[in-house]
Amino acid sequence: MQTLTKPLMRTALLAVAAASSLAHADDGLRFEVTVTNLTRGQQFTPILVAAHRRGVSLFTSGDAASPELATLAEEGDTAPLTSLLSGLPEVKEVVSSSGLLDPGDSVTITVETGGPFDHLSVAAMLIPTNDGFFAINGVAGPKGNLLLRLDSPAYDAGSERNDEFCASIPGPGFAECGGPGGGGQPQGDEEGYVHIHAGIHGIGDLRPEVRDWRNPVARIVVRRVR
Repeated sequence: MQTLTKPLMRTALLAVAAASSLAHADDGLRFEVTVTNLTRGQQFTPILVAAHRRGVSLFTSGDAASPELATLAEEGDTAPLTSLLSGLPEVKEVVSSSGLLDPGDSVTITVETGGPFDHLSVAAMLIPTNDGFFAINGVAGPKGNLLLRLDSPAYDAGSERNDEFCASIPGPGFAECGGPGGGGQPQGDEEGYVHIHAGIHGIGDLRPEVRDWRNPVARIVVRRVR
């Protein structure tokens, strides 16, 4: 059996102490995520924020959306995607904001981070749209006191036909609808893959002069706090 000399023992103890100090340095760290709605006529549904390891992804552009992401993009419901992510060992924490975020307004959400859980994903539905959403998809969080500033375009989940009818879109009382809209999920002619959203064209009930946008639609600012 190998016996450590006193100098080696001292070196080993210092290494353990240093590792312990680094571990404790990550205790209590959070990502503070501030989202600003950059559109003129779209609201954001509750915003999902997840801190996780590198490699976790909400979607891949050009591929079909998961059922959980499709639910978020079509209904503004973060619960299925939260449940999916929370069950992964690669995910530290998932948090959602409450209420709607109006054009020009901002909201701040905090989520636990630390150690290898140094990446971030963010997503929310745009209403009124059929299946439009914005997202930050598995990006590395900021280090130290640095700020991370990101702009997101609007994505189309490709899971629902963009008919732009009130009966197909959930939400509050839109001027064009005279009420809260519907939430039906029209089938057929959906694209079948996630892509950049083409905007509002006035083919249904929605008025493009009010509801359309030019990308980006959301600004996300991230910093680490205790």
